[in-house]
This record gives sequence, structure tokens and C-alpha cells, in this order.
Amino acid sequence: MHIVIIGNGISGITTARYIRKMNSEHQITVISAETKHFYSRTALMYIYMGHMTYENTKPYEDWFWAKNRIDLVHDYVEQVDTSNKQLNMQKGDSIAYDKLVLAVGSKSNKFGWPGQDLPGVQGLYNMQDLVLMEANTKNAKHAVIVGGGLIGIEMAEMLLSRRIGVTFLVREKSYWSNVLPPEESAMVNRHIAEHHANLKLGTELKEIVADAQGRTRAVITNKGEEIACEFVGLTAGVSPNIAFLKDSGIETARGILVNHYLETNVPEVYACGDCAQFSEALPGRRPLEQVWYTGRMQGITVAQNICQERKPYQPRTWFNSAKFFDIEYQTYGTVMPKLRTGETQLYWEHADGKKCIKIVYDENSKEVIGCNTFGVRFRHDVWEEWLNEKRDLHYVLTHLRAANFDPEFYDKYEEDIVALYNQQNPNRTIQLKSKKSMFDMIFKRGVVNR
Repeated sequence: MHIVIIGNGISGITTARYIRKMNSEHQITVISAETKHFYSRTALMYIYMGHMTYENTKPYEDWFWAKNRIDLVHDYVEQVDTSNKQLNMQKGDSIAYDKLVLAVGSKSNKFGWPGQDLPGVQGLYNMQDLVLMEANTKNAKHAVIVGGGLIGIEMAEMLLSRRIGVTFLVREKSYWSNVLPPEESAMVNRHIAEHHANLKLGTELKEIVADAQGRTRAVITNKGEEIACEFVGLTAGVSPNIAFLKDSGIETARGILVNHYLETNVPEVYACGDCAQFSEALPGRRPLEQVWYTGRMQGITVAQNICQERKPYQPRTWFNSAKFFDIEYQTYGTVMPKLRTGETQLYWEHADGKKCIKIVYDENSKEVIGCNTFGVRFRHDVWEEWLNEKRDLHYVLTHLRAANFDPEFYDKYEEDIVALYNQQNPNRTIQLKSKKSMFDMIFKRGVVNR
């Protein structure tokens, strides 16, 4: 059987690797026009900043693919002919398949702004974008980033590392406030200012203006302000990369529509990763989940459904992690921008304004629903266990030392957090478990897991 995978990101490569683990006979072909070999797309910013090279970002040596009999094709797919189970390629070839996996990722959003296609204007998603950014910022003195979120903050750090001034245009009243609660969003606002980026909140792009040579010269905001710049980064989100599927017979909406088995409406065609949209969202989840670890898990599910017993996609407890300049961010479970009915929270913030922990819980049962951390690291396995076991706030705070993941000589803040809770709840005070009891618990968990 010939299995063809379009896309060599984390979803496509995970699918290929797990198919090979489960079956030694299937022919596997991975098609990508981005790079010849799989690399860590999350490391793009570090290549630009000079911390890594492209070679450093490849998890597997180049000989890995031939050794595992995974064929790599470096080309664009121009048309998917599902009637004849054939792919028509840009270079003129055609590739037949028995089963097809679409792991084609996303593309940067454009919303029809005048001047959005000028030289010097771009998004940041893939290796081609990085190469273009190198060229577009070569002599730049100032840049404007349109939109917030995680890609925007990464681009700002990249530009500032080369002493290129940055102005942020963010239409919300606070940074990433459609995802972060007010306290955490305000922390990011302050941190951006500390890095000397000009954050213009409640401000939208109206137009990008060209110079006499036809390159980017300035932007004009919806408030009538003109900001001179040589580079404009469009980071107002991404959308599934599905334009080439027109007339394929594969149903799409915002993304490629799939059922809970990651199957499309066309037999023997699957989709996973950023491009996959569940026709019926899983309970408590979004129809599109454009996160690294969900893409990996979906790739495993597709491989299992191709090679073994058919099983639905069953994601683990929601989590994500990122970095806002110097502040690391983690989230576990469900922490909404605004508390929902029946929810309350314990919020602790360090005096330096760069560390915080928020625990959201049910105000009646006290069951913990989710957690955000900024500048403090928690252990993933511990928080996942607590959420799966529906632990209450008393248990979590009592055992909070077990979750700490900071290196040995870092400051610890569990005592401060428990002290804050006791101050707010003088009639229901709790006592933090000792370091020794936490060490014993972690050791036993490690022994059991092994």
C-alpha cells in the first residue's frame, strides 16, 4: 500500500514515523515544497537571531529517511485528483496513492489591507518566510507588527535582536486579551514596554504606503497616524492552507473537515494538524486546534487508523507553553479570558511584576479547572494528573511543591502562594506539605512510571 503525506511539519512527519513503526511494508512518501527535511518550525526565530542554524533545528540526520524507507519529494502539489487517487505536481509529475494524509499546515492571514502585497510586507510561518524576512529587514531601521499573539511577540524579539525599532498595532485594549485574562495580559503589556517596543493598543492597520521605488515606506492607522517603517510584519493569526484543494471533492470550511477519526468525506483521505477542522468539536475543545502537541497527537491517531484498529482522536488535557521575551508562559486545563459563571480564582503575582500564578477553580466544589503560570515552571505530568483526577484547591495547594519544575537554585514561591490563600481565607487555612514528603511522592511516582 502506498501512503502519501502532504506536509513535512510535526503532524505529517509523526504520521510517517508511526506508520513505519507499525508496518514495515507500506510505501511511504512525504511531499513538501518548504524544506527537503523536517525541522523544528518553532525554532525559526532562533535561526534569525543567530542562536541556531537550520542544521541545528533538524531532529533527525538526513540519512534517517532513507534508512526508514520514507521517500521525500520536494515539490508543490497543484491538484488533488481524488477520483483517480492521484496528485498532480508543479514540476509536471503525478503521484498515485492508496491512502492520502493532508498535513498541510497554515498560512499567515491577510485581510485585504491596501498595500499588503508590497515588498517589505510579510507574515512569519515557514522557512520561506524566514528567508524573505532576512532580505526584507536587511537595511530596516523601524518595523511595524500588525496583530499580537505568539507570532507577533516572537517577531518583535527577532527584530529587536538586530536593533530594529518595533511598533505594535494591536486592535484589542490589551495584549492577547482574547486569550489571556486581564492580569496576565497587563503583565505582557508592561514587559513589551520594558523591551522598548512601542505598543499601540486599540489601534488597527488602515493602509500600507509605498515609497517612490514601490517598497514599504509607512503605515497609516485607523486613527490617522502615519508611522514610518521599512518592514511590516502581518501576525494577525493564521488560516489553514487549503486553497489547492478546490475542486478536489474534499469538504472544507475554514479548514479541512474531518470526523473524530480524522477522516475526510472522501474515502482513504485523512487530515491532521493545523489544517484539520472537526465537523463536530470534541467536548470542551475547539474545532481547530493549531498547537504543536495536538498536531503530533493527531498524526499518531491517523497512523493508528491506517495501520491498526480504527480509533477516535482522544486528546489529553489541554496545555500550551510559549515565551514573551524573557517570561515563560504555561497553561494547563481551562483558563478563559474572563471567569465563567461558577468559577473563581486564586491569583498570586510577584513584586517584580514578571511572575504570576493563577489557579481557576469551581467556587462550590473547589475543583481546580485550570492554571496559568508566568515566569514560574510547573511539571506537566503533575498538573495533568491533578486535572484528570479532578483535585480540589485544598489538595493542589497542599501538594504544590510536587509541581515545581524550576532548577535547583531558582527561588521557589509555593509558600508565598499558600500564605496568600490563608490571608484571603483565614477560616480555612491550609499547610503546605514538607519538602521531604514531596520528594518521597515524586520519587514514588517516578518509580511507578518506570
